[in-house]
Amino acid sequence: MAIECSDAASGCGGTGGRGTPAAAPVPAPPPGSSPAPAAPPPARLVPLLAVASGSSVATVYFAQPLLVTLGERFALGPGLLGAIVAVTQLGYAAGLLLLVPLGDLLDRRRLVTGQLGLLALALLAAGLAPGTAALFGALTVIGLLAVVAQTMVAAAAALSPPARRGRAVGTVTGGIVTGILLARAAAGVLADLAGWRAVYLAAAVVTAVLALLLRRVLPPVAPSAAVRGTSYGRLVVSTVTLFARHPRLRVRGVLALLVFAAFSTLWSGVAQPLSAPPWSLSHSAIGAFGIAGAAGAVAAGVAGRWNDRGLARRTTGVGLALLVLSWLPIALTRQSLWALAIGAVLLDFAVQAVHVTNQTLVHAVRPEAGSRIIGGYMVFYSAGSALGALGSSLAHAWAGWPAVTALGTCFSLAALSLWATTCRTGPGTVPSGGTAGQPGNTAPGA
Repeated sequence: MAIECSDAASGCGGTGGRGTPAAAPVPAPPPGSSPAPAAPPPARLVPLLAVASGSSVATVYFAQPLLVTLGERFALGPGLLGAIVAVTQLGYAAGLLLLVPLGDLLDRRRLVTGQLGLLALALLAAGLAPGTAALFGALTVIGLLAVVAQTMVAAAAALSPPARRGRAVGTVTGGIVTGILLARAAAGVLADLAGWRAVYLAAAVVTAVLALLLRRVLPPVAPSAAVRGTSYGRLVVSTVTLFARHPRLRVRGVLALLVFAAFSTLWSGVAQPLSAPPWSLSHSAIGAFGIAGAAGAVAAGVAGRWNDRGLARRTTGVGLALLVLSWLPIALTRQSLWALAIGAVLLDFAVQAVHVTNQTLVHAVRPEAGSRIIGGYMVFYSAGSALGALGSSLAHAWAGWPAVTALGTCFSLAALSLWATTCRTGPGTVPSGGTAGQPGNTAPGA
């Protein structure tokens, strides 16, 4: 794991806080890889990808402010409320392994628009679900298809030149963060105005419209020569192989699992104390607390720029330290809503700063396999989200909000400890001027 403490391309390395590293000659791409774009994508494309990605991933989070209502409607006990979020996340994990790798094999325009169309149908099914089995089935399919957001992240990275790749990934990831935040607020408002079913029915319409817009704007992206002619089965297996071969992917994946377990512990569990006395908040008020984490969208853009400057180590360390600290005010949720708002700001900022850093760094390991790498990385994200959702509901049923806070703190401390351990493992193995997958690497796993 020494590779985690290398230069700007690594998880911990960088300029050591001394500013932008000296420019180095850009090496030729390895044989069979996709050539680096010579110019940025059209100005309107990246913002549209950000909106579409945010809208898609928001569908996974609509249920969070509605958990108590859905539990009452479908006769689920308090300890099982987390299953509503968990089944969506498990579908998301399956989609990351089975659908996202197709972004390296197929034309991304057809893939993105096709998945958005099917996602609209799944949302319609959820809004019309007559019973628990139908609801859980629809939510699983929603999770499966919502991974189109990650295909769009990979598309933004592939369509951007290396010098602007971090900014493009940060912009699209910022859209995802905004979508998650607005998902909670919008779901709460719509549920109060027209019932929980209106949330999914309205999302179906929005998703269909975005599919039509992207069909017109997104340019065709042919697969790289390295994967052209590769079978789908081999492509899926190669995702696992990539993570087995490259230590950086594994370390960054485990960081994602722990960070998003902490994230999901808060946002999947907070509806229970907020809907109960002394607060007894409405759906709208509970969802509005997601807006308190809007700093996460700011963090995504800042982290993207810091990564372009070679400050990955600083971004990761600061983010993980803030994640641990965020649980101090969050622990006071039953005494102060302001404390919850402050904690949510810190937590969302920290999570998204680390998340953007992770995605930028793992994509750089093998750019021609960007979709598979982003998809594999996000499996860890989804597993962590499911773990946090189930853990928070069980913890709250067992010992209330203090147990939920303790669980989130443990996940956060584990992430910080992992990062600190990899930074102490040994000297960097990627000399200055080299990046993963390019000349300058000396570590076999880089």
